[in-house]
Amino acid sequence: MLARGSSQPREDSPATTTIPLTSSGPPTKRRKQNASAHHSAADSPVPSAPSPTPNPAAPENVILPAYLYDLSTRPRLTVSRAPTFVPISEDSPYHNTDQLAHNRLGFRYMPAGLAPEGSTIPFRTIESAPQAYRVSWEDRSPFVKVTQDGLGLLGEKGFRSARCNAPVREGRWYMEVLVEHGGGARPPDAPGPPAAEGAHVRLGWGRREAPLGGPCGLDGYSYGVRDKTGEKITLSRPRPYGAAFGAGDVVGMYIALPPLRVGAPRDAHDPAHVRRERIAIEFKGQEYFESLEYPQSKEMLALMDFSRKPADAAPAPLPPPKKSATVKSVPERGARGAAGAAAAAEPAPLRALPTLPGSQLAFFVNGASQGVAFRELYDFRPLRAPADARKAQAKKRTREGTREHKENHHDDGALGYFPLVSLFNGARVRLNPGPDFAFPPPPDVDALLDGAPQPVAGARTWRPLCERYREFMEEQWALDQAE
Repeated sequence: MLARGSSQPREDSPATTTIPLTSSGPPTKRRKQNASAHHSAADSPVPSAPSPTPNPAAPENVILPAYLYDLSTRPRLTVSRAPTFVPISEDSPYHNTDQLAHNRLGFRYMPAGLAPEGSTIPFRTIESAPQAYRVSWEDRSPFVKVTQDGLGLLGEKGFRSARCNAPVREGRWYMEVLVEHGGGARPPDAPGPPAAEGAHVRLGWGRREAPLGGPCGLDGYSYGVRDKTGEKITLSRPRPYGAAFGAGDVVGMYIALPPLRVGAPRDAHDPAHVRRERIAIEFKGQEYFESLEYPQSKEMLALMDFSRKPADAAPAPLPPPKKSATVKSVPERGARGAAGAAAAAEPAPLRALPTLPGSQLAFFVNGASQGVAFRELYDFRPLRAPADARKAQAKKRTREGTREHKENHHDDGALGYFPLVSLFNGARVRLNPGPDFAFPPPPDVDALLDGAPQPVAGARTWRPLCERYREFMEEQWALDQAE
């Protein structure tokens, strides 16, 4: 079913439309705007400046009308119409993308099309051209310009980021990125003083919660390396790592994740169960699946609090209440005393942050291994929802004739770690997901990182990331069939 929101189009946010059955349309609703930090349009600081803490605000549930529509006149697409490419200047290979629903304001979009005749569901997941591993049209900052093959990226002003179109959920994968302009270089005709910041690149891997309006490594949702120093960075904390890189250098990106854990059969609330919460909408002549993006958890945000006391630190005692010299001492009643105030002020305990055992990230510069950058990555699935949060969502009543967006407490089948590219001040890169690489890594990258000898005539243990796209689409279509 298509849903319609007839509120006026918001800046930087798609407005949804529908096809009514009759000339008299149903009542409309207004969507609540929530300026999520995931897709802030404000300029990020220069690379030498400290990074801000992302806004933890999460989007509220949104109610969209869901009426039955006559879909017989609509074409059955297998490839999305969007986007429309608009060159940034005459003869430029880089483009803005128009007629497109960008992931922002706490919402996520995936192209949808009418399901084949006789299907039990009205819509299914479809592809967008080109049908290959590349940058995602929807899942990138609109300030990142792209080539039509989705492999060339150009930055503009402050740090902006883009994710690729298929996540890594398990296994060992490799890709390369050619830096065409970066490392602090400035064009000879660039305006401003010579000491002004040049172009910079950060490369790495990030989850869906990682903000696109800032650089890779801004928070705990992404891990990256910096071009100007070769440092590794996460949680905005740079650490010494490898060699610096710049224009003309090829950076190899390697990720190893353990086998995907299956949800416990007797635990319906296990986040590892795959469930999708999405609604089909129409935007500028193209159907999309719209869903609430996963919000940043308070546990992950707490990692950014550099002044936070350890969990086992004893709380400071409350000072005794002041009393007037002319008033008799009267015992405090109920929970209004110092002990009651302390109990009321005690925050809910933070949930444990699970990691992926045996996971690791490594980078190569022109074929030279820089070693392991990060181990034991945080699990990409959501934390288990508290019982009170599940009860509150279950109590919400849906109005007749409407569908309500719900926060998803489970894996939706599209979570994982994505290649994340961050560009600053005109930086340019070109992605190479394979299968042919400028500097192919050895057959067993893990053995190289562990200092062990390569197996004799051993099979390759990693896969080029170009193979992940078709595999991911097959997974999405299998979920369509399961629904």
